[in-house]
Amino acid sequence: MASLEALMLQGPGHNVEDKLKDLRKHILLDGIPANSEGRSEVRIYAWLILLNVPPLSTDVYLDLVRQGASPAHAKIQNDAFRTFQGDPLFRRRVTQNSITRVLNAVAWRLNDAHEARVNGWMSPPTLSEFGGSPDTSLLSRTSLTTTTGGGLTEASTTTDAEQIGYVQGMNVLCGPFLYAARSEVEAFAAFEKLITRELPGYVRGSMEGVHKGLALVDRVLQECDPRLYQHLMSHRLEARIYAFPSVLTLCACTPRLPDVLQLWDFLFAYGPHLNILCIVAQLILIRDELLQSSSPNQILRNLPSLNAKATISQAVRLAASIPDDLYDEIVNHAK
Repeated sequence: MASLEALMLQGPGHNVEDKLKDLRKHILLDGIPANSEGRSEVRIYAWLILLNVPPLSTDVYLDLVRQGASPAHAKIQNDAFRTFQGDPLFRRRVTQNSITRVLNAVAWRLNDAHEARVNGWMSPPTLSEFGGSPDTSLLSRTSLTTTTGGGLTEASTTTDAEQIGYVQGMNVLCGPFLYAARSEVEAFAAFEKLITRELPGYVRGSMEGVHKGLALVDRVLQECDPRLYQHLMSHRLEARIYAFPSVLTLCACTPRLPDVLQLWDFLFAYGPHLNILCIVAQLILIRDELLQSSSPNQILRNLPSLNAKATISQAVRLAASIPDDLYDEIVNHAK
């Protein structure tokens, strides 16, 4: 198999799907090359390809930045300084001003699109409408290949609860993009695509997709490890008690950052919906400790540091074992 760099330099040619399969397989088997701090020359470009993000003019981003503080600016300011606050790797690389600019730009983008729909104007295109077809990925449980389907389910414009907009936690979803990218424009483009195409249900006012995801964590755990599920339920530890940040942020809330980036390589290759399985995988990796504990809530209050390689391996095994109807719900829960 060609190296990842060579594969990306070759371009898609006439067989886009075949090239994407090769890229996904490379990421699953060999990973994206990075240093000990998770820094990589090619990661952001692989993410942009996998998320189907077309080129974006710098002027588009600058125009949004020049609009200044968005209607969500106060919330953004409250969140920005807390983004990976205790992570020295992140703090050396990403400034609070950078986080604030990107989040305000995305908030303006979402706000402008919402106002256009409410007033019956032609909606300004989101980045996900600049070409390409819907690319929601499904992890095949036999061949580890992907299929396409789904697409953006537009939020209703009738209530604040249904509007796609800034919600607490988006700062943590944005952070890894800024860490991996070479420019704010790249981070903005990839982050906007993620939340509008892959996770719109997570960033509506009601956060319905997150709540569906939490329910699915419980159901997958019950299906795959009934003993551990019953143990947690006996301590009233439903997923909504301990897994809300992990669902909302695609596990970016759990250190270490280099492992978060490696996990995201897998999620963007095969579908962010697989984060549900990755959360259950983390529980199974510490199942003995949880089962032996009379206070498992103390363990789940702060999950152990993320082991991306072990988590991905366990998640792939889980994907092969759950019923088709449950898997379909996982695929679609964030739409």
